[in-house]
Amino acid sequence: MELHHLVNTFGQDLQRRYGEKVHKLTLHGGFSCPNRDGTLGRGGCTFCNVASFADETAQQLSVTAQLSMRAQEVNRAKRYLAYFQAYTSTYAEVEKLKAMYEEALKTADIVGLCVGTRPDCVPDEVLDLLASYKDQGYEIWLELGLQTANDKTLQRINRGHNFASYETVTRKARALGLNVCTHLIVGLPGDTKADHISTIDRVVETGVEGIKLHPLHIVEGSVMAKSWRAGRLSAISIEDYVESAAEMILRTPADVVYHRVSASARKPTLLAPEWCENRWLAMTALARVLTVKGSQGTLLGN
Repeated sequence: MELHHLVNTFGQDLQRRYGEKVHKLTLHGGFSCPNRDGTLGRGGCTFCNVASFADETAQQLSVTAQLSMRAQEVNRAKRYLAYFQAYTSTYAEVEKLKAMYEEALKTADIVGLCVGTRPDCVPDEVLDLLASYKDQGYEIWLELGLQTANDKTLQRINRGHNFASYETVTRKARALGLNVCTHLIVGLPGDTKADHISTIDRVVETGVEGIKLHPLHIVEGSVMAKSWRAGRLSAISIEDYVESAAEMILRTPADVVYHRVSASARKPTLLAPEWCENRWLAMTALARVLTVKGSQGTLLGN
């Protein structure tokens, strides 16, 4: 059975609501991060190298030019969501954010925004700004990088915030009617399968509309790369990832949308695990496991 029959995926959710394919176009807004510029720390999170998932050269282009370029690259949809992906895409003065967001929204065929950020970098003024676009009829997703609910792990990976920060901004955002998509990483050093289960349970309890799930990538240019080369850090196996991911999906309410259940990166940026070069490996394995164990929400009875 195919994965979308077992998991409420973002692609099928958009298709159902819009009656056609809607594609996300990734943008680089030239933002920084408080965990890199010295506000909270330097060096960023120990797993992070933005170049592993974002085109750093794109920040030299305007938002309009980036959207045009991305639309030509995908060429598989007529309507799009503008995805501010790189670094912390709420980390600027609200007027600057307003100008960038509205440049994206005025582009033809854009139906809304996805804004990637940290839980501790979303002041009330930004929430109100995003809510104003939602009130105009745009689809708005606030994508919060939590990674894990284990505060000890968050400290170990130099994340710079705790779970309480995530709870606070999530509840504020949802009170304004904003969709929250929570990013989670399986395989962080120190986290166990029990931590993965605890994380999904606490995220669900707090309330969430979407989840992005992927295995830990050890990438060139990150602090973790040094530990991996020194033999102090092991990469998660596909078997362990699928076991935890399946359990998390089974414990997720059926109406929560999974924006992603795996992810890939390319060598030479990707150091480990090698199976992450092909995201379909994990997705196919997940489908096999869920075919046996049940679809999303099975363990909740829905």
